[in-house]
Amino acid sequence: MPGYELIGKEERNAAMKIFDEGGVLFHRSFENIRKHFYVREFNNKCQKYFNSSHCSAVSSGTAAIKCALKAAGVKSGDEVVTQAFNFVACVEAIVDVGAKPIICNVNENLHLDIDDLKDKVTSKTKAVLVVHMLGQGGDIYAIKEFCEKNSLILIEDACEAIGGKVGPNYYGSIGDIGIFSLDFAKMITCGEGGITLTNNDIYGTYIKQYIDHGHENNPDLERGHDNRVMPGFNFRMTELQASIASVQLDKLEYLVDENRKRYMILKNIIEPISHVRQEYYSHSGSYDTFIFKADDKSIKAEVIKKLFELGFGTKILPDAMEWHCAAYWGHALDDHEVEHSNKTLKLLESSVAIPIFVNNTIEEYTSLAKAIQSIIKS
Repeated sequence: MPGYELIGKEERNAAMKIFDEGGVLFHRSFENIRKHFYVREFNNKCQKYFNSSHCSAVSSGTAAIKCALKAAGVKSGDEVVTQAFNFVACVEAIVDVGAKPIICNVNENLHLDIDDLKDKVTSKTKAVLVVHMLGQGGDIYAIKEFCEKNSLILIEDACEAIGGKVGPNYYGSIGDIGIFSLDFAKMITCGEGGITLTNNDIYGTYIKQYIDHGHENNPDLERGHDNRVMPGFNFRMTELQASIASVQLDKLEYLVDENRKRYMILKNIIEPISHVRQEYYSHSGSYDTFIFKADDKSIKAEVIKKLFELGFGTKILPDAMEWHCAAYWGHALDDHEVEHSNKTLKLLESSVAIPIFVNNTIEEYTSLAKAIQSIIKS
């Protein structure tokens, strides 16, 4: 599941290298006492890895969402459509830029329901924020086509599916602006942190300036005399975070491959006896979570008990559902949006999400799958 499982000597050496080279933790300036610009190097590395023209490392995934909304021109009076199975940060960011969140339900596979999306778009809709939850992406190209036909900006939150693809294209690189999170529970991590990706020069330039207090970053001017192009903010990543994130990125392909081996063990044993979350054609997720339905409450309780007995636990469903379902967010949404989310809540209440850990062996996942099989069949 998360990159923290593989934190080791490579990350330690990357951090120590910064101190050996002068200890500059800020991403700019101090040229006379430094040898590298790690944030810049990480941005360039992400651009090549994810085949994106512009990548900006930021302080968190939540900051990345807000940067995307700002770059898209979302402002007070606008509406942004997102989904009920989500993380609260998406709604928080929409509210923070002064816009109104409009909630769509998800379908049986827990992806944004495009039919519901079509009913939610109004003349006030500025953008759609689709979220690839728990290692799999929805029908992103159908959503993209709909957005293009309706002149809507598509923001693609792939915070929980880093490394997943549709064909050769990574989640996060398909929409107008993509978002990753690098917090400690994500596929790759530097503790906190995030990334924005875009192939749009205007959005990419805006984000680079906005996260740096509105600096133009004109190479012909000293930083202290740089042009001020907008009222910006500070969402900058540090050099220490970038050095660790870069090492973690080198491990992403290995993590996805190992996740998939464990995921497929669970799928092959459990799918014949229970509904398993299905991938769309040509999709390959990050496989960091395995989700199946358990409509019978007693069976669900037994499965969850077994998961904890064996040291696996659950991931979000059901242990953190209140932070990942809009039906609980009356503090940020109006009553209509909360009530509309109850359809999604019912789907989530009948689901169990099993985390995939690369430090747990294939044999351990085989034993787990057989234990669940025995419970469901009993």
